[in-house]
Amino acid sequence: MRPLETSFSQTLPLASDSALRRRFMVLDEPIAGNLRFGLLLEVLDKIAEETALKYVNRFFPEARVVTAAIDNIVVRHVADVTRDVRFAARINHVGRSSLEIGIRVEQPGEPQNHIASCYFTMVARSGTGEDAVSVTLPPLEYAEDIERQRADKALERRQEYKRQQAALLEPPSREEYLMLADLHQAQEQPGFDGLLVSNLITDAWERMYPEQENVPQKIFGGYLIRRAFELSSICSELVAPNRPMAAAVNRINFFHPVRMGDTLHYTARVVYTDDSFVCVEAGIERISRDRTTKALSNSCFFTFVNVDHQMVHRPVPRVYPNTYAEDARYLAAARSSRVLMQDGLTL
Repeated sequence: MRPLETSFSQTLPLASDSALRRRFMVLDEPIAGNLRFGLLLEVLDKIAEETALKYVNRFFPEARVVTAAIDNIVVRHVADVTRDVRFAARINHVGRSSLEIGIRVEQPGEPQNHIASCYFTMVARSGTGEDAVSVTLPPLEYAEDIERQRADKALERRQEYKRQQAALLEPPSREEYLMLADLHQAQEQPGFDGLLVSNLITDAWERMYPEQENVPQKIFGGYLIRRAFELSSICSELVAPNRPMAAAVNRINFFHPVRMGDTLHYTARVVYTDDSFVCVEAGIERISRDRTTKALSNSCFFTFVNVDHQMVHRPVPRVYPNTYAEDARYLAAARSSRVLMQDGLTL
């Protein structure tokens, strides 16, 4: 089966459906970029699931798919909530039990508006609960150069993430050490009034109910990442003096499934700023109903950009780490931001 045969598309009819358009609005007034990015993430996760499931069920009719990661979504252009949004999805690569789904988000018409390109890693599973196991999938057949290129890029994204994780264990370079030393020395100066990252944290609690379930005994991952993004957006406002908008999803990892009755603790923290950009790290901790199990369900990393009412970038204050853990988060965010800038992060 070729990647072309896995294509799946869906359109949000925002132009004609006033109730849907209102649901996707940030504010009930005509402002630029008035589309809820967190809700868009929820839709994207469902589209990725449906695209992967169509392929998996050809070979394993009873199998299901779960999201393992969302990698490197860069927002290219601001979305217009009064125009339809089209999602064009396709499987780029199939591993042993994993699939990378590429989704192009655009607004058709004149002019065509390319909002973002997104990459989801899904895993095929069979069974439920403790009996669930991964299934081995047949590979795709690549008949054209563009298909092979997309598959190669999927593998490169996986390797790049592994390199970034390995880099977290590496000591700072001389340039990075001097950057951190400068941040600490500034805090020792008389009259220091900078923003300490230890004060730039927001959190929230929530219990899971049946309406949040997607597959049997599992809470919908798209719902979780929407809630994490919304809290992260609120957190970014602790630093951004104007209006923070989504610029990128650096990475979202899914570690443990969330079940009905679980209590979730969402935590979002500003970890790094640079020019007009604000990096926020969010985590979701699940606590079982009987309170015997506690685990990190998701880790999320978002980049926001501070803009004025004319969508012009405006600078944000510098933030200051104080502890070893805060230094590590600051350094990881700085490295991740450099990769995004190479990918053309501008908005």
